Amino acid sequence: MSQNEVLFKRALQSIPGGVNSPVRAFRSVGGTPRFISKAKDAYIWDADGKQYIDYLGSWGPAIVGHAHPEVVQAVQRAAESGLSFGAPTEAESLLAEAIIARIPSIEKVRLVSSGTEATMSAIRLARGATGRNKIIKFEGCYHGHADSLLVKAGSGLLTFGNPTSAGVPAEFVAHTVVLDYNDLDAVKAAFAEFGADIACIIVEPIAGNMNLIKPVEGFLAGLRALCTEYGALLIFDEVMTGFRAGPQGVQGLSGVTPDLTTLAKVIGGGMPVGAFGGRADIMDQIAPLGPVYQAGTLSGNPVSVAAGLITLEILSRPGFYEHLQTQSAKLVNGLQEKAKAAGVAFCADSVGGMFGLYFRETVPTTFAEVSDVNHDAFKVFFHGMLDNGVHLAPSAFEAGFVSATHSDEILEKTLDAATRAFALI
Repeated sequence: MSQNEVLFKRALQSIPGGVNSPVRAFRSVGGTPRFISKAKDAYIWDADGKQYIDYLGSWGPAIVGHAHPEVVQAVQRAAESGLSFGAPTEAESLLAEAIIARIPSIEKVRLVSSGTEATMSAIRLARGATGRNKIIKFEGCYHGHADSLLVKAGSGLLTFGNPTSAGVPAEFVAHTVVLDYNDLDAVKAAFAEFGADIACIIVEPIAGNMNLIKPVEGFLAGLRALCTEYGALLIFDEVMTGFRAGPQGVQGLSGVTPDLTTLAKVIGGGMPVGAFGGRADIMDQIAPLGPVYQAGTLSGNPVSVAAGLITLEILSRPGFYEHLQTQSAKLVNGLQEKAKAAGVAFCADSVGGMFGLYFRETVPTTFAEVSDVNHDAFKVFFHGMLDNGVHLAPSAFEAGFVSATHSDEILEKTLDAATRAFALI
């Protein structure tokens, strides 16, 4: 047995499914999860000492590369002064100010400890600020595992073919209206029927949890117009895309301004952190100023804040995003060329430091289309890449991530591996 198999067998005895998050399991592709021992730049090493080019990037946060020396030093300095205090620190204000300075729609921001906590709190705030109950979400979009959001969600739930979750009472999701992503007519119909009671729309402005799915022309602007017309709030869930898709997230690329934004991943530089923010008049409805309660003992802990601050500073350096976008485009274009040469039905897409791989002829724009990929081909490709030293997400429903440390040489190695992997299909 490999050391990965030994560790997985051990983990199965004490951890449900042997993993602490379902997306880490290999259920949809088969085989044994790789247990990671270390990471550096664009590489990770498993328990057997095998090196992989990593396109998982800790599911997005490793945008400057794993174990970036400046990030590590910032974490070490912060940890030497204490891990958490349960009291305010100057660093919390510095990170809040850094976020506000970079995302124009955010006037005030509250730090939390995870993306799930951020989206859950933003929805509670939207309901409290509007006095309404119903929310609109889109099939395939994942906004964390809060009860009212586990309805036709994406990511790990899609991987297991389970569009909902046991343990969620029907009453909890009775106020959740689920529509098709990129179908603006359906949103108009929902507002026509429920408009007076719709508190908010929450949307991944570029979906990353049913693979990478971009909004069609006019979709996000249409959501903005409908929310404005009916007095509902528009929430952009930029937990994945925030500072990943671009320096101002998707809202900077699209020019569409949400009322509230949720963030995580990149703003913690790899440490657990989340945030939600938006217009000051809405954010002032949060306790202790307003009636909407939200709290967190470890919110804004100094270690996570330190990692986030230096990460955002690195992202602000000249040419960072231009390089990131260039490398992502080189990767997807190269993969499409390799697939074409092998006669495999395949396409790919990218934005900023994110990319999507689809075993179908055209890039999908809906949940139904992304569900129509060739899953058997993906499984063969995934294991072919893994055997050749390239680590991808173990699911056909996940976006991939490029870091600033994915050099041309690393991309060439990736494409060489892809040539061998496509040949297996």
